[in-house]
Amino acid sequence: MELQGKIIHALPPREGESARGKWKVQEFVLETFDNFPRKMVFSVFGEDRLQRFNIEVGQDVLVSFDIDAHEYNGRWFNSIRAYDVRPFSANMQASAAAAQPFPPAPEAPAPQQAPATIDGVSITPPAPQEGDSQEDLPF
Repeated sequence: MELQGKIIHALPPREGESARGKWKVQEFVLETFDNFPRKMVFSVFGEDRLQRFNIEVGQDVLVSFDIDAHEYNGRWFNSIRAYDVRPFSANMQASAAAAQPFPPAPEAPAPQQAPATIDGVSITPPAPQEGDSQEDLPF
């Protein structure tokens, strides 16, 4: 999944050591550009990714992430882990929208009604008469 927004907060990085070796993770808060902005906390795992992404507060970014959930002591928690973070600007957004306009909506074919049958005998409804209304509701 992808989400565009501005980095509004960077939490302090956490480090530790596991059976696989040393690890480092840092969480960031992203605010979307929507009319009603939403916030999302995502994490970047690995010192190499943190250095490569070089995320700074106030930066406009495009975040590619995976969502996963895990259970701990009978409670469930979401995990949003970024696998790619790229700088993003409003100019890029406008040019991307201009380069890829929405395709026209396909026209729906007119519904065709199969003739009704009762005990194998085909029944066709009468053709509408002049002055008949499509709606025969009393209200």
